[in-house]
Amino acid sequence: MGIGLKIAWRYLFARKKQNVINIISAISACGMAVGTAALIIVLSVYNGFDSIVTSTMSSIEPDLLVTPASGKYFVPEGKIYDSLYNDERVASLCCILEETVFISYGKQQATATVRGVDEIYEQEARVEDKIVRGEFKLHRGSVPLACLGTALAHRLEANPAFVTPMEIWYPSRTRKFSTINPAASLESVKVWPSGIFRINSEVDERLVLVPVETMRELLDLKDEVSAVEIRFIEGLSARDAVEVRQKVSEGLGKDFVVKDRYMQNESLYKMMRYEKAAIYLILIFMVLVISLNVYGNLTMLTIEKREDIFTLKSMGANNALIRRIFRLEGWLITLVGLVIGAAVGIAVVMIQEQFGIVKMPGGFLVSAYPVILQWADVALVCASVALIGWLVTLAPSSRAAKNV
Repeated sequence: MGIGLKIAWRYLFARKKQNVINIISAISACGMAVGTAALIIVLSVYNGFDSIVTSTMSSIEPDLLVTPASGKYFVPEGKIYDSLYNDERVASLCCILEETVFISYGKQQATATVRGVDEIYEQEARVEDKIVRGEFKLHRGSVPLACLGTALAHRLEANPAFVTPMEIWYPSRTRKFSTINPAASLESVKVWPSGIFRINSEVDERLVLVPVETMRELLDLKDEVSAVEIRFIEGLSARDAVEVRQKVSEGLGKDFVVKDRYMQNESLYKMMRYEKAAIYLILIFMVLVISLNVYGNLTMLTIEKREDIFTLKSMGANNALIRRIFRLEGWLITLVGLVIGAAVGIAVVMIQEQFGIVKMPGGFLVSAYPVILQWADVALVCASVALIGWLVTLAPSSRAAKNV
């Protein structure tokens, strides 16, 4: 291995008889550098957007969501809840009462998902950071208030500055439906808009937040809830998060479903993973096309070095050594490009992350393109490029050993 590497190293930097081989070698190394840098930069940009989506969803979704396996409502009581209140890994438990209802505001009407939340939710959920108009407040003395998404507010023409109440309607659970007077079969409550939030298009289109006692009045319930949201302390390890989920699941039994953040939005997270995999495969294919330059360069080099190959065989070199020399020669070209590309890609990502030089067009959530450098991605890119570089050297190096 030592002799093969030394000869390959000399061939890499030695001046060739045909200057075009030097040019192709430089182009090959540059191509591999560009491909490596592009992979690192694009995957880092994707990680940045992925982080924005995750952080946006975390403002409205908990780390764990407890719902009944059957039925709609339940009373959150038992030893497991007392245990969670005393668990240092748990930041808060919030009671949620959610239903799809009919809303009227002035002359406008719409169906929406109204989520009744308790005071702990108001303190722990990070909805306040997403308010674009008004304030995140669900009580003004004894008067119930509401916060709603931007798209829904636009449909209803709702404005926190107006004094017009929002009326929420739902079929009565105690009265029979009347065909003569359907309105008599409906319960209603009034709330006043206090704030408008922007989280994402799906949430902004349907969600209204109101006090949980207002929803209980509408649904004619006492202590029942439709879900319990559990939030962890910041920086909790993945291992501890799994342990808490298992603890809750075992404590509640089969009558309840405990979902982590991935399970709450399984289709969304799967789509993001598939998108990242697709981006990676497309860019790797680009690197594979670029690596054909290495293949051509190595083929030309084996033709030029026929005399050297003959001399080495005369001195006792076997075919395995000849293959190793040219395989390492082609791989060194790849590695030179890999090192340069990785350095450039990492530097570009770090500069963008620190200074935000490349700006986002339009009124996006962030002013500059978000980037997050993940060393696992860097390791995957380097391993993939190195493997491709090694594979493209197999055929030319084998021909070099056989043709003399």
